[in-house]
Amino acid sequence: MPLLTDHVLFIDGEAIIIDKPAGLPVDAPRDGSISLENHLASLTFGFQRWPLPVHRLDRDTSGCLLLARNPKAHKRFAAAFEAGTVEKRYVAVVDGVPAEKDGTIALSLKKVSSEAKGWRMIAAKAGKPAVTYWRKIAERGGRALIAFTPETGRTHQIRVHAEHGLGFGIVGDPVYGKGEGPMLLHSRFLSVPRGDKPPAQAVAPLPETFAAAGFGAALLEDAGV
Repeated sequence: MPLLTDHVLFIDGEAIIIDKPAGLPVDAPRDGSISLENHLASLTFGFQRWPLPVHRLDRDTSGCLLLARNPKAHKRFAAAFEAGTVEKRYVAVVDGVPAEKDGTIALSLKKVSSEAKGWRMIAAKAGKPAVTYWRKIAERGGRALIAFTPETGRTHQIRVHAEHGLGFGIVGDPVYGKGEGPMLLHSRFLSVPRGDKPPAQAVAPLPETFAAAGFGAALLEDAGV
């Protein structure tokens, strides 16, 4: 189990941003396995209260995750996410190469479930509006490194938009892709406005799994991502 005290990217009196490892769920799983909750006591840094997550990242998604260090901050940060004023940027490797260099995906998303497959999100007109901007950073061996900037924050938004908007699932995605190897989806940048105070913001280093797939951190730096 990794020590999340080594994964702190930003900290002040009201906010902590950690680099969440892939494989660590934010919410406690039904099977009782380790989750973020098991780490919160180690992330107090002198405060009596445990910090609490303001938003969610999927279990297999790594990168920037915001924790609030007191209830008032949690309420303000949650309102910023709800208002769409939080700046988020993700990077992912997809199982194909889009013909265009960039674009906008606007596909509404709806949750469906079945006894056989469980629940998942689908693109549906009757769903909630979802918009994602994307830019191709690099391509290698029939795959592409994509920067995704979501305007909305729907469940599994980037994963479904990659599959249905670009036509290629994210590498390693067990639900919307081929599910082979680790899922290469990373929350690269997070910036939360705080009125007159500087934003709480951080950049999460690219995991080694990306480099192993041929997409190293230098590609992002060269592209200014």
